[in-house]
Amino acid sequence: MMRARRRFPLSALAVALGLTTTPALAERNLVPTLERSFDVCPDRPAEPLWMQEIPLRQVYHRVLVQDIYRAQNLERVVETGNCDCATRFPSWDAAEAVFRESYASDERWEMLQSSDAYNRRANAARPAAQAICDAAGNW
Repeated sequence: MMRARRRFPLSALAVALGLTTTPALAERNLVPTLERSFDVCPDRPAEPLWMQEIPLRQVYHRVLVQDIYRAQNLERVVETGNCDCATRFPSWDAAEAVFRESYASDERWEMLQSSDAYNRRANAARPAAQAICDAAGNW
């Protein structure tokens, strides 16, 4: 006895294939770029070159400087009540100086602990800084 095969109409197959290939085609149209662009304060200073070129095994150095920078800047916005671009995104010099003076010779685990502490500081200042920056249109 021969079993009857159920066949899908070609139109249903075409629709099914079309639905599964559309996201792939859309993804192909996305072009990644290494250049950063910002809606708020687009003329931000770039990270120091040494941070951009840091070896992968030492990337925690870069992360710590970024965390210091973020905490300093959010705290500065809250202290001054000002959220212009120069206040929110100053040069990296102050964060670099703190890193070099206090942390550059630390072990990895010490830097990770320091990074965590700066993240906590930044997170504590963030709500107040966001309110100030929202009012200034810089968030």
